[in-house]
Amino acid sequence: MPSNDFQIGDRVKILLESNYWKSEGWFDGTIIRVDPYSEHRNFYWVELDVEVLPLQGGKTRTVSVLNPKNIVRLFK
Repeated sequence: MPSNDFQIGDRVKILLESNYWKSEGWFDGTIIRVDPYSEHRNFYWVELDVEVLPLQGGKTRTVSVLNPKNIVRLFK
């Protein structure tokens, strides 16, 4: 079960779904910023280990995640 207590520097795996991304599936990365969204949720900004392709075109390595089911902590 995903946890909402991620910290900057945590290694995580995020899920990119085909409704927004040409690159879909699970990708490893590092939390680089945490922005509050509501009392119970945060936006987690993740720098991925690889570039991914949004549906609108271009490339990026920085992705924001709001849905807690789409982010899990990687353990050492």
